[in-house]
Amino acid sequence: MTPYQRLADLGLTLPPAPKPVATYVPFVQEGNLLFLSGQGPREADGRQRTGKVGAEIGVEQAYDDARLTGLNLLAVMHEALGDLARVRRVVKLLGMVNAVPDFGDHPKVINGCSDLFVAVFGEAGRHARSAVGFGSLPNNITVEIEAIVAVD
Repeated sequence: MTPYQRLADLGLTLPPAPKPVATYVPFVQEGNLLFLSGQGPREADGRQRTGKVGAEIGVEQAYDDARLTGLNLLAVMHEALGDLARVRRVVKLLGMVNAVPDFGDHPKVINGCSDLFVAVFGEAGRHARSAVGFGSLPNNITVEIEAIVAVD
């Protein structure tokens, strides 16, 4: 089963890859590694999910936001590679949560992206990961996630 079939089974379609919001590129490939710039929870219509996790945003909503962020990362992978089947392994994620100071469930939030990658790539989607809290993120988005991917 291809990554695209797995996405369809999940009821998901790839959105257009988000455009950079500042002076950077969305990805850089060096050898067989693809480095993806941080993405956030941007809807296909361009609307961003915003708020402070642990205040007005709960863990379940933030998990969904991280899942949407993962979908945007997949869209960037597709743009970079032309075919998600070229992903050999998701190597590493850095998940950043826009959280109140006493919030402690960062891993549960970033699982939204991690669970999506495992569902789409199977064992190749299992990865090393950091999940950390920040006092703020650009445009007050709830989460930002960057990735390193090994490719064929």
